Amino acid sequence: MKMGKVVMVVAVMVLFNMSSCSAWFGGNKHKSGRNSILPSEATSSRSRLLNPAGSSIVLPLYGNVYPVGFYNVTLNIGQPARPYFLDVDTGSDLTWLQCDAPCTHCSETPHPLYRPSNDFVPCRDPLCASLQPTEDYNCEHPDQCDYEINYADQYSTFGVLLNDVYLLNFTNGVQLKVRMALGCGYDQVFSPSSYHPLDGLLGLGRGKASLISQLNSQGLVRNVIGHCLSAQGGGYIFFGNAYDSARVTWTPISSVDSKHYSAGPAELVFGGRKTGVGSLTAVFDTGSSYTYFNSHAYQALLSWLKKELSGKPLKVAPDDQTLPLCWHGKRPFTSLREVRKYFKPVALGFTNGGRTKAQFEILPEAYLIISNLGNVCLGILNGSEVGLEELNLIGDISMQDKVMVFENEKQLIGWGPADCSRIPKSGDVSI
Repeated sequence: MKMGKVVMVVAVMVLFNMSSCSAWFGGNKHKSGRNSILPSEATSSRSRLLNPAGSSIVLPLYGNVYPVGFYNVTLNIGQPARPYFLDVDTGSDLTWLQCDAPCTHCSETPHPLYRPSNDFVPCRDPLCASLQPTEDYNCEHPDQCDYEINYADQYSTFGVLLNDVYLLNFTNGVQLKVRMALGCGYDQVFSPSSYHPLDGLLGLGRGKASLISQLNSQGLVRNVIGHCLSAQGGGYIFFGNAYDSARVTWTPISSVDSKHYSAGPAELVFGGRKTGVGSLTAVFDTGSSYTYFNSHAYQALLSWLKKELSGKPLKVAPDDQTLPLCWHGKRPFTSLREVRKYFKPVALGFTNGGRTKAQFEILPEAYLIISNLGNVCLGILNGSEVGLEELNLIGDISMQDKVMVFENEKQLIGWGPADCSRIPKSGDVSI
């Protein structure tokens, strides 16, 4: 699931075989369940407890780029609330769980499969419409929202959109049960390379169905998300104002791409020198472990690396299949500290009116890994070879040890140096 899925996310109406799952999703058996309200948190009560301008949610992350291959978060969902491990993806909108509906195809999960509520999102609901490929989509079953989402790494999920309760802790000490939509994924298709033993996916994109959009629409937090991925593993994600704005460099979200956290144009810089490769569009996506450049930028990077490594004690290691390009030394490497001296920083210089306004620097430790064979491998890959065409994808590896902020209200993307192993407490939150 972790290979640039941001680009290929599409949704089409499921032609659902009702006989196989009629116990839960049969025709008109269930109403939308909108009379099911939260036990204690009415809107008026929340407004007295929370100030959306200052409230926030901070959740710890687990995992790493290598060898785990993804970062995940724990969310408590359902009544009673149960924990689920979710893959964190800023490149797609829908949050979904592998679901016992019953399940046609589900992979191994850390927890028992999610048992769906009967609070269906109707087919013509705006949240359902946001997951469909066209505005004039067909509603074969008006009382339920069927969806299919296909990701760039050949992963797909079929399911039905439901409402259920999320148990959320805010940094001001308030705990709320918040009813929001999520997908009940009863049929997943995945390749071995995309398989992760997780319960589902946390969609943090810009669309109506994303978790941040739903939280914001209920007046609980500002429409801001961010994350801090530690190179040592773990880190945190946040919803709302949980960042220090004084240390953040900003660039506008691209007006060309309305779905993703995209910025540009940018120029490729290597070792502080311009490469002449420009007009690059970059998407920031935690759904990808590695970074992808388009073919032109990738070949330019390889050319610069070849010159830089000439005469250095590193030789190409074709037998190491961890990543497409690895190098070995005289003896196996044990950490990036041993090899970073041979490599120079890469950067994307974002321009405005021909002038560079912000530079996203990618240090060697943010584009290299040490494989389990003791070789150093390049974590920037050729996106043109995997269907990303001209897009450049900034994946987990290059966002490590930075606080990344996606300011949807002001249409800005920000970044700054940070200790991502230190999860901010309520007293650290910038208002």
